[in-house]
Amino acid sequence: MAGGSVAFRVPQSARIEIKFSAAELHREELAFWLRLHPAGFHAPFPPRWVNNLYFDTHDYGAYAENMCGASSRTKVRYRWYGESRAPDAGALEVKCKRNFFGWKLRFDVAEKPYRPGIDARSLRRAVLQQLPAAGREWLNASPFPVLVNRYRRRYFLSADHRIRVTLDTDQSVWDQRYKSTPNFSVRTVQRPILVVEFKFDRRDRDIASRYMRGMPIRVSRHSKYVCGTSAIADSRTPQYFL
Repeated sequence: MAGGSVAFRVPQSARIEIKFSAAELHREELAFWLRLHPAGFHAPFPPRWVNNLYFDTHDYGAYAENMCGASSRTKVRYRWYGESRAPDAGALEVKCKRNFFGWKLRFDVAEKPYRPGIDARSLRRAVLQQLPAAGREWLNASPFPVLVNRYRRRYFLSADHRIRVTLDTDQSVWDQRYKSTPNFSVRTVQRPILVVEFKFDRRDRDIASRYMRGMPIRVSRHSKYVCGTSAIADSRTPQYFL
């Protein structure tokens, strides 16, 4: 994969990322647990919507890497924040993972790449035109738009500023495969899942382990991209307008 030699070398800045997932009905229980935690978790930022357009190879290489549990893997996505389901100004991100270590390569896109009526190819071209050479290489290596997902993210930070936690809820997915124009209206039905992620520096591993004790849900492998791709690939999955 493009840039793979860089992606598989873990930089010193890489964080350890530990995920938990559960049914959405546990959302308030988890928020309550975090608010009352002795580590003094607080919200450093207000909640916001996170939106992603995921790209893959035509043979779903990133999906396959995750499904087989490859220790080193990458995903390419275009990310923007806010209420708009259509791509706004944001960044192309290459999400790199090696075991529990995670980091991102980020390429900013200053101008909104989407305008009503454009086709999927024009949308991708509008992103490409704003990328440096390294970003274009990654997107050209994963040119196939698979899905758009969005979720509401809440942020928590421990009082000692060492441990960051995100709580993602209200996930939605829109199938982008083989569409002549981007699809932001026909949504794929998914099982409602929330995701909690602890993120911390490698030197804070023992502190994080202590803070995670008593978590009301279990550690689990979870990929929003994989879950979304599985849902849209299931021909029996109902879809509806939203």
